[in-house]
Amino acid sequence: MQVTAGDLLKSINYPSDLKQFKEDDLEQICNELRQYIIDVVSVNGGHFAASLGTVELTVALQYVLNTPYDQLVWDVGHQAYGHKILTGRRENFHTNRVYNGLSGFPKRSESIFDTFGVGHSSTSISAALGMAVASQYKGETDRQHVAVIGDGAMTAGLAFEALNHAGIENSNILVILNDNNMSIDPNVGALKEYLTDITTSKPYNRFRDDIATVLTKISSMGPDAFKIAKKIEKSIKGTLLKRSNFFEALKFRYFGPVDGHDVKHLVKLLQDLRDIPGPKLLHCVTVKGKGYALAEKDQTKWHAPGLFDKITGEIKKTKYDKPQPPKYQDVFGHTIIELAEQNSKIMGVTPAMPSGCSLNLMMKAMPNRAFDVGIAEQHAVTFSAGLATQGLVPFCNIYSSFMQRAYDQVIHDVAIQKLNIVFCLDRAGFAGADGATHHGAYDLAYMRCIPNMTVSAPMNEEELRNLMYTAQLDNMGPFVIRYPRGNGVMVDWQRPLKPIPVGKGRIICDGEEVAVLSIGTIGNEAITAIARLNAQGYYPAHYDLRFVKPLDEALLHEVFKKFNHIITVEDGCLEGGMGSAVLEFMADNKYKADVVRLGIPDKFIEHGDQPELWAECGYDAAGIAAEIKKNAIKRDNTHIIAS
Repeated sequence: MQVTAGDLLKSINYPSDLKQFKEDDLEQICNELRQYIIDVVSVNGGHFAASLGTVELTVALQYVLNTPYDQLVWDVGHQAYGHKILTGRRENFHTNRVYNGLSGFPKRSESIFDTFGVGHSSTSISAALGMAVASQYKGETDRQHVAVIGDGAMTAGLAFEALNHAGIENSNILVILNDNNMSIDPNVGALKEYLTDITTSKPYNRFRDDIATVLTKISSMGPDAFKIAKKIEKSIKGTLLKRSNFFEALKFRYFGPVDGHDVKHLVKLLQDLRDIPGPKLLHCVTVKGKGYALAEKDQTKWHAPGLFDKITGEIKKTKYDKPQPPKYQDVFGHTIIELAEQNSKIMGVTPAMPSGCSLNLMMKAMPNRAFDVGIAEQHAVTFSAGLATQGLVPFCNIYSSFMQRAYDQVIHDVAIQKLNIVFCLDRAGFAGADGATHHGAYDLAYMRCIPNMTVSAPMNEEELRNLMYTAQLDNMGPFVIRYPRGNGVMVDWQRPLKPIPVGKGRIICDGEEVAVLSIGTIGNEAITAIARLNAQGYYPAHYDLRFVKPLDEALLHEVFKKFNHIITVEDGCLEGGMGSAVLEFMADNKYKADVVRLGIPDKFIEHGDQPELWAECGYDAAGIAAEIKKNAIKRDNTHIIAS
């Protein structure tokens, strides 16, 4: 379905077109931009509420700044749909997050207006500061550098590190804090409470508008007058808030809070702030989902709702005639409660993804035993380590690609100390439409090289439950369980829990000529491939390793003694992954065989549905079957058919 832009928006292809309009036209442009996002996302899907909340801010920034010469960094990137539409991509916006279409996040290779790739959060201040320092070094003193960071992203350590550094650099940087009290789920932590104190302080809010005007006028009277005004302002702000301003303690000039939906006021503020030197922070209060009542009311649900009827608000779900398998995240969410009811030592930890990983179920059922620590993966791991030192068993649930940010903590704070923490890595393998920044491609490789670590992957929901049960048993040490985004394969999945011997795989089917070794849920593609081949007279064997560390050496000895042709299949990177582990075993034990590895190649794969990406990389059912047929012999019952 082709969506038509409004009367003003349809004439805006680039920010230079936007600048031709009068300020009085900006409110209509905002209304048309917001409606365009609603229209496109409702029929094509994608992130939704975050970009609705930044419409006025987007229009004001593109109206005032000279982009792309002025550098604008969005954080997190799903706030940037309006930015994409106003920077040459309106006509192609319907391909957003579609295979071979536009990325759902800012992407440097996609547009010169995308100054920095932002799929994960909390990077914008560091990046914008680097740009500002570079501009200063090159003598580009007229260049503006703006980081738009959501208040949820401000909870990450990297954002604080960047603020700490930026405060001592005399660089031209403006940080815009988009304060909507939300990331995907409601924000948590002391910073949220602090921002709430500011936004609800009536004396301070009466004072704030006047001081910004005064400062811009005084700045033109010379540096001494400006310094005196700054001291007076700091004193008054501290008195009104009954505390020092956090951002000004880091040597940022603080302005706000301001209404992030008043586009005319934002334009005036941004024009004034261009003339104030040094690091500045503008605190904008916005509403996530602004302009779509249902999204304003339930911001978590409407973060990325899928397809929906924009009139009724009905989210379109595929209807089935019979029960369907659950999502793996829901299997985790229900199973951890079941385990915690049996084992009082179990705790749950997640960095700002309680609904995304379904730990929200435990947070509701056992609020004193489940923790959302904010967008702070490093802290999540070391906090879990602290719990483990006291005899508790934390299940630390972090998306596979997010865990990359806490790698140092995994090694130093967990593995070296042999602490019993269960790392549940959701979104392992291809994550789908979120693309390269979110694919869980590397966890098998980066976890299996760490001493003291157990690394596992279930093929189905029952295996996930049993691995979770196994991991919380006594003296298990650091234990990784990785599983994908999306639905499983079993309707009857809530079966009695039982332990799985650590480091033991299993045979799925015996066969001849060719052995397929798989790990994790991608093994179901191998099952499908082999079933199709059996119908054609091919009979390969199939083994599910279940563990990439420790490897089932007895199983591998059996395989290498029986088969000359071996295919490894994994939904992860080939470099250092399960296939590499099998090759290492072969070399160490002096076996000789033809080993073909199927998995994610040594390049970044873009966004698309999981089956599309498996096919692109050659390890969907069709790709596995094609590889098997290269060495399998076709038979009619037990007789070889002459070719």
